Amino acid sequence: MALVEIRTALETKLNALTPTLATAWESVPFTPVVGTAYQQVNLMMADTLNPSLGGNHYRLKGFMQVLLCYPPNAGAKTASTRADLLVNHFKRGTSLTSGGITVIIDKTPSIAPALIDGVLYKIPVSIYFSADIYS
Repeated sequence: MALVEIRTALETKLNALTPTLATAWESVPFTPVVGTAYQQVNLMMADTLNPSLGGNHYRLKGFMQVLLCYPPNAGAKTASTRADLLVNHFKRGTSLTSGGITVIIDKTPSIAPALIDGVLYKIPVSIYFSADIYS
């Protein structure tokens, strides 16, 4: 259940960001509205770590990728402003909890270079996290 709780903690925090933005959640049907900005979210897991010798402790690491998708001619400033909001919303050291699992934002989120995909202007933002699990 650790992965479910990690996802819940991160998605709950993202949902609290204002102003709100339509969201294409991973493996949930979503139809973008032409001419309207939205964000696409994916949870990317990294290798599991074993930071201690005990068999009941492991660390899950990864990042939540938020792809900001803006219609053409909206301007880079609008998308960049949203990317900056995400970075400030998920500050390094932020602690999130769900179902007894604590998720730590252990690195300042990264904003990657924008890309143009078809008619959309997209900015990827990576939010890095870790969670220590005791079983």
